[in-house]
Amino acid sequence: MIPDNMRVYAVGDIHGRLDLLKTLHEAIDEDAELHPGPQCIEVYLGDYVDRGPQSAGVIDALMERVRTRNAVCLAGNHEEIMLDALSSQEAFANWLRLGGVETVFSYVRPSGTLDQSQLWTEWRAGMRLDHVDFLRQLPVTYVCGDYLFVHAGLRPGLSLAAQDRNDMLWIRREFLDYPHSFGHLVVHGHTPIPTPEVLSNRINIDTGAYATGHLTCLVLEGVDRFLIST
Repeated sequence: MIPDNMRVYAVGDIHGRLDLLKTLHEAIDEDAELHPGPQCIEVYLGDYVDRGPQSAGVIDALMERVRTRNAVCLAGNHEEIMLDALSSQEAFANWLRLGGVETVFSYVRPSGTLDQSQLWTEWRAGMRLDHVDFLRQLPVTYVCGDYLFVHAGLRPGLSLAAQDRNDMLWIRREFLDYPHSFGHLVVHGHTPIPTPEVLSNRINIDTGAYATGHLTCLVLEGVDRFLIST
């Protein structure tokens, strides 16, 4: 359960869909107004960038949410790939294959056709330093009551202190197939599914927003939980 007098809004993978994020923020604000009293906290599960068309705008919106609300933004694997692309043309080429093209063009609009090396140079020059600083300081986990929030998941059999950052950003089958308790009820994204998956040991709220138009928010208060979706 969630501690008394708290209400948590956990949001799945956004992937550049600023339109859906704005719609969801309106729904969250409306719901919070209808339930006055509890301290509200928003938890974003990572993968804010890539694939969708407005990654830069999504980061702006999240930074504003952190400034004006009680909000926690966690790191996702796509943020890690994006940061790696700043320092290596090889990493940049890999990122472009994983949806980074849309993110690049949310920051820069080169005139004419550029080769990959020129595009990398222009993107690095146009990349906002406040966005880089924001992404570099993102935590990997957040714990509230019986719930643990993380982008991809946890490795079974290890304590939270022993978990590897790479696993928490990238793990899939070892985590998804594990039927037992992780010590907390894990709320995660990373692996897109048609509808939220609510199991005894984990809840997946990545509903593939960039492709489906469905951005999902899990609302938690006390022992209660329900979903808001665009």
